[in-house]
Amino acid sequence: MVTGPPPAPPASGRGVRVALAEAATRIASATPRLDAELLMAHALGVSHQDLLLKHLGDPEPDGFAGLVERRLAHEPVAYITGSRGFWTVEIGVGPGVLVPRADSETLIAAAVAHFPDRDMPLRVLDLGTGPGTLLLAALSEWSEAHGLGVDASEEALAYARRNADALGLAERAVLKTGDWATGIAGQFDLILCNPPYIGTAEELGPEVREHEPSSALFAGADGLDDYRRIIPDLSRLLAPGGIAVLEIGWTQGEAVSALMRGAGLDPVLHHDLGGHPRALAAKMPRN
Repeated sequence: MVTGPPPAPPASGRGVRVALAEAATRIASATPRLDAELLMAHALGVSHQDLLLKHLGDPEPDGFAGLVERRLAHEPVAYITGSRGFWTVEIGVGPGVLVPRADSETLIAAAVAHFPDRDMPLRVLDLGTGPGTLLLAALSEWSEAHGLGVDASEEALAYARRNADALGLAERAVLKTGDWATGIAGQFDLILCNPPYIGTAEELGPEVREHEPSSALFAGADGLDDYRRIIPDLSRLLAPGGIAVLEIGWTQGEAVSALMRGAGLDPVLHHDLGGHPRALAAKMPRN
């Protein structure tokens, strides 16, 4: 006999607090309660914080059950709500773009440690910008910075342009179609990159495998194909005193470090908040 999650009770007569508790028992994820809260806040049209502070005693909104059903089909919460918070900004996302993840904030933290002066007029390059996640987080952090975001996906760049407009950063962000660093001239103080780094044979959960774009996930049998293309260009693109920060899979520190050293760079490993290896940074000496 095929079994599945129990059916949702009807919304009528049910309050938000009860609906959240029941939804959390049905959602199979690492964060079922948080998922339910984010969906409820979206259904009510309020912030997550306001939901918890002001609306737990409200009646359940009619649309909540439908949102939960979409989550039960493994659709990412960020696709359902249309956005995901990252660093200090809200990034609009949807089908066709990679969902921003908290682990990627490690790259911005490494950049802040290198450039603590928030008034520096940095030149920022984001390779594989997707919906603009890293670029727009950086521009929001350094008020005098200007940046270039490059991506092969026009669909992703459309999201990035809308996000730049929504955040008031469009005048400081240039977004263009490109194939990694091919054709990019000039030098940058800060280079950020979250490339595909999953091996083609690696197992992924249905939330990622069935919904997020494979072009933003997979990079050859060993997951290193895109690093092999990106890293040789870093030295020519980095300005004196600049830093390049690349996201890595937690098992890839040694392999990507070897690629960096082979290109004449001296990598430094950074860990995410969970203690996992998450980024490699390489600095360009000052003249």
